[in-house]
Amino acid sequence: MSVKTSAIAAAAALLSQGALAAPSLASRADAASPCVISDYSQVSGCLKSTAIEVNNVKVPAGETLTLEKLAKGTTVTFTGTTSFGYKEWPGWVDLSDRQLADYNPQDGPLLSISGTGVTVTGSGIIDGNGPQYWDGQGSNGGITKPKFFSAHNLDSSTINGITLKNAPIQFMSIQSDDLTISGLTIDNGAASGPNGVAHNTDAFDIGSSNGVSISNTKVNNQDDCVAINSGTNIEMSGMTCNGSHGLSIGSVGGRSNNVVENVSVRDSTITNGQNGLRIKTVSGATGSVSNVTWSGVKMSGITDYGIVIQQDYLNGGPSGTPTNGVTIDGVTVSDVTGSVTSKAQEAYVLCGTGCSNFKFNGVSLTGGSKGSVKGVTIAGYS
Repeated sequence: MSVKTSAIAAAAALLSQGALAAPSLASRADAASPCVISDYSQVSGCLKSTAIEVNNVKVPAGETLTLEKLAKGTTVTFTGTTSFGYKEWPGWVDLSDRQLADYNPQDGPLLSISGTGVTVTGSGIIDGNGPQYWDGQGSNGGITKPKFFSAHNLDSSTINGITLKNAPIQFMSIQSDDLTISGLTIDNGAASGPNGVAHNTDAFDIGSSNGVSISNTKVNNQDDCVAINSGTNIEMSGMTCNGSHGLSIGSVGGRSNNVVENVSVRDSTITNGQNGLRIKTVSGATGSVSNVTWSGVKMSGITDYGIVIQQDYLNGGPSGTPTNGVTIDGVTVSDVTGSVTSKAQEAYVLCGTGCSNFKFNGVSLTGGSKGSVKGVTIAGYS
């Protein structure tokens, strides 16, 4: 028997034993091409696929593009422009306390993705139709608005390369473990619509999460570039924030989880913002903030505070009287340089007796007044 004939016979024997069984139709389809969603009606038919392409989908007004409980290892690729129709959403669960209330599920989000080991990627643009909602009041009143992108239970996953623009209010809400985000563009540069200006457009709101990394992302918005309300082991690097309220921790307090621990922010730039680096804890609440490091941050055009740490935060404005229920321990600021505007303060720290172990090294901010430090001694800063 020839070598060729022997090989054919051996392959046939293995096939008959199932060792070389042909892949299923579903796996061959995923390997060959993704399940393409080009119309909203096709969403449900693609949810079991491990390769999904969202291409130029127009989501009807009042609906959520729901890509939840995806199979492990699924890749979701956005191409073209994903857009959303306008509808005023129903409103808050608790109208008496908008600072602490959560959104009703009917209040968005516009987009929700969940699963384990999921990759969200693509060159596409996801447009939240923000100008139709903007009225200058954000989540404090006026037109009821949906949040944009829910990344809840998106564990051991990655989001990279996509562009999010025109958020009605907050861009991305994160409640996930081991989530890596990189190379995003977050853009509310339009800033105003027929009814007013954008407001409360945080780029990333992080809560009850562990192991979140955000890097090399550009943000142009009208509120916090990042706001960590609770969570552990959070890293940020290579952030470019324009027009924001800063790279922030808080507000911390008044939620079910009020612990922030092990935060590192490095090698980032903040321009034309209200604040540079910020920690804000809710007056009268309880919780803790610990082990926070800001390093290698450059800022310019800051209008209020280069560095601000306050234990007197209220949604309507600071009370001026710090409380100690949310402790702040272990804050290190190093190699933070740049400028603030002439009416701004370079640093403002207002603590009660709940702040400890603050260290500043290589902090050089110019252009405004020195500011003030109360309630804590900061090593390396006077």
